Amino acid sequence: MIKHTLEISQGPAHLCVRLGQLVIRRGDETLGRVPIEDVGILVVDHPSVTYTHATLAQLADHGAVVVVCGANHLPAAVVQPMADHTQIVWRLEEQLAVGTVAKKQLWRQIVQAKIRAQAANLQASCPGRAKLLAMARNVRSGDASNREAQAAKVYWKHWLPGEPFRRDPDGDGLNVLLNYGYAIVRAAVARALVAGGLLPALGLHHSNRGNAFCLADDLIEPLRPLVDAQVRSLHDANHAALDQPAKAGLLELLAEPVQFGNRRGPLMVNLHRTVASLARCLRGESQTLEFPKRCSSQDTEACGSG
Repeated sequence: MIKHTLEISQGPAHLCVRLGQLVIRRGDETLGRVPIEDVGILVVDHPSVTYTHATLAQLADHGAVVVVCGANHLPAAVVQPMADHTQIVWRLEEQLAVGTVAKKQLWRQIVQAKIRAQAANLQASCPGRAKLLAMARNVRSGDASNREAQAAKVYWKHWLPGEPFRRDPDGDGLNVLLNYGYAIVRAAVARALVAGGLLPALGLHHSNRGNAFCLADDLIEPLRPLVDAQVRSLHDANHAALDQPAKAGLLELLAEPVQFGNRRGPLMVNLHRTVASLARCLRGESQTLEFPKRCSSQDTEACGSG
């Protein structure tokens, strides 16, 4: 079942649960309702939204993630369900047992997938595309030569043809849209990890004692170009600020079809397939991580299964 992504940002609201429905109210008026079991991600971006305790508890019980945005409208916190996977102890043992060599090999695949996805975002005639594909082929175990950073310089130089752009996580304009999109996809990845019985805090490459989502930060890397493509489309439609239409467009990304092997389906669904492929690698049943990819008739290499 495809889970819904909901966003509340248009004004004050009160969230409660009635008869299995998430009810959104403003004063005496009911603004909307949706079966709580259908909610995958709830994004709250208004300071006057209130909740009942039962609402948060039931959202967690049904595997939903609550993303709380701050005054700058960017996600400031994620309320993540506790794992209830029946094999959580086995999965944790598998994560802890992964050696350094295996982690480096998996990180190599992640970096390769990211660079190839960046290349797929550039026109076939763009010289940066060929450079990126060459870099992807030369990524070593653990990305010892830091091809990821080198590729980023090439990619962002060509990402917005004909216009100057500098990727700055603390910048304004399109940088804010990119930050918002990354945060939403990161929350969806964390949700898929928990649903798969994996602990998001135990990363393959990212490691920070204060970060509860290191593994999500690993797996999101090849998915960032999906956000980049969405932001560029919004820019082409004259959305340069993080307004309501821009946020709606970025949230729609989770439901849009992407390519996974020889199948197409919503990104949120295919994130679970990526987590399943990681679990197989951790168990030693496979050596290949699989990721969803943006696909179009012009991106034949990005549509392949390799």
